[in-house]
Amino acid sequence: MSIVVEGLKKQFGARVAVEGLSFEVKPGEVFGLLGPNGAGKTTTVRMLTGLLVPSGGRAVVCGVELPSTDEGVALRKKVGLLTEQPGLYDRLTARENLRFFIRLHELDEPKAWALAQRYLARFGLSGREDEPVGGFSKGMRQKLAIVRALVHEPEVIFLDEPTSGLDPQSARTVRDAVAELSGEGRTLVLCSHNLAEVERLCTRVAVVKNRLRTVSTLADLRREGLSLEVTLESDATPYVAALSHLPFAPAVTTEGVKLRVNLTDPSHAPDVVAALVRAGARVHSVTRAVRPLEEAYLELVREEDDA
Repeated sequence: MSIVVEGLKKQFGARVAVEGLSFEVKPGEVFGLLGPNGAGKTTTVRMLTGLLVPSGGRAVVCGVELPSTDEGVALRKKVGLLTEQPGLYDRLTARENLRFFIRLHELDEPKAWALAQRYLARFGLSGREDEPVGGFSKGMRQKLAIVRALVHEPEVIFLDEPTSGLDPQSARTVRDAVAELSGEGRTLVLCSHNLAEVERLCTRVAVVKNRLRTVSTLADLRREGLSLEVTLESDATPYVAALSHLPFAPAVTTEGVKLRVNLTDPSHAPDVVAALVRAGARVHSVTRAVRPLEEAYLELVREEDDA
C-alpha cells in the first residue's frame, strides 16, 4: 500500500479536528478525500505529509512511518503537495520559484529543470518562465504550483482543490494530467468539493467529517440503500404527501411526472407503489435509479450531523 492510516487523530487544545481515521490507498490509485469545510481534510493531508504531528494513531506513507521525528526529509522527497493556497514567491519569476524548490529538494538541476519545462508546456506556461509570479492570474499561479508539486517526481501526490480558479480548458488539462500520472503508477489523493471532478478521476473515496463516515468505491456508494424512479400518468407533486408517512422512505423528490424515492430497505418497494395507488395515482413504470454521487454524499453528511 502507498498509504496506510490507522486510528489517526489530531487535537488542537480542546478541539478535536480529526479522530479515528483508518483507510488505505493503493499504488496508482486516485483516492478522493471528501467532506464539508472544517471536516478535517486539510488537517489529514498535513499529517500525512509530515507538516503536522498526529495526536494519536499512526500512518505509513511511502514506507515512512508517522509520527516520525527523524524521517521528515525522506518523506518530503517521496510526496508532492499542492495546497489550497499556492504559496509562491511573487517577486520571483516562475523559473526562479521552480529552481528554488529544485535546490530545496537537492535535485540534479539540469534534469529537474528539463522535467519542469515539460510540465510548463503541458499547462500552457511555456514562454512565461521569466515573468514575476506576482503578475500571474490565479489560474496561472495554480498551474505553476502543480508543476512545483511534481518537479521532484514524487511517489504520492496530494492535491487540495487542484482546479480551483481555473477556466474550463485549464481544468480539463489538469484532470488529464492527473489521469496520466495515475497511469504512470503515481498515487494521488484528491481533496475536492467538485463532485463531478471526483466522479471523473477517483476510484474510491473516503467521506470524513472529523470522523470517518465511509470508505467506498463510487459505485458502492451510490448503491447504498435504494432509489426508485416512479413514472405517473400526471404531475407527481400531489402524491408526495402519500409517501410522507412511510418511515422507510426518508426522501422523496419530483420532476414533472416522475417521483424519485429513496428507500432504507429495498423490500419496501411494493409498499411505495401500493401507497401511490391508494392515493389515486396511475403508475406507468417503476425502475431502480442510480443515485447521483451528490445525493449519496449529502445523505452521509446529514447522517453524521444526526449521530
